[in-house]
Amino acid sequence: MIPLLHDFTDATVLVFGGGPVGARKARRFAREATVIVVSPTFTDRDFGPSERVRAAPGPTEVAAWIDRTSPALVVAATDDRDVNDAVDEAARARDVLVNRADRSGGRDFGSVVVPATVRDDPVVVSVATGGRAPALSRYLRRELEESISGAGSMATFCAELRRELKSRNVSSSRRQEIVTDAVNSPAVWTALRSGTSNDRQVIEDVLDEELSTGGEST
Repeated sequence: MIPLLHDFTDATVLVFGGGPVGARKARRFAREATVIVVSPTFTDRDFGPSERVRAAPGPTEVAAWIDRTSPALVVAATDDRDVNDAVDEAARARDVLVNRADRSGGRDFGSVVVPATVRDDPVVVSVATGGRAPALSRYLRRELEESISGAGSMATFCAELRRELKSRNVSSSRRQEIVTDAVNSPAVWTALRSGTSNDRQVIEDVLDEELSTGGEST
């Protein structure tokens, strides 16, 4: 499988299943998408800002739900294999992405695996094991949480630094060198992580050092 990032803004995700797995999937996709959860019952778990529809579609009825909601992704997360199979088949017949939450490993062609994800917006790091070892994905996610601490601030800082350099007519090659130096600088990471200096001050410090030590504008 090849990992991709998909923007679900203004898209619909249709989840079949109101148990713990359906709730987790709903919360995940509700960060961006409009999520509709269809189930005869719902657990006490948090479904996030999702629309919950109390219904019990059988295998012959799930296709109509997909046609009615026009989702970008369908999640099969019920405890009824026949319903999940019907969801899978109906989604594929309509060229809609499908996530089988009841299967581990041996994914069918065209299926979607939702990876364990660590976020420090706008930085996103995901770990997947092809559905074979979810426990390992969760372990690696915990390990990565500390590793990427401050990465979101660094990404925002780099974008601001690049804009500032461009406004000063610094050449493209020199801009790349300066931004790369900043990313590799323990001092810059420490300043951004500690919050003792604002981005503007850190940018000025970097510019003072870089542009006064041989960097030329064009």
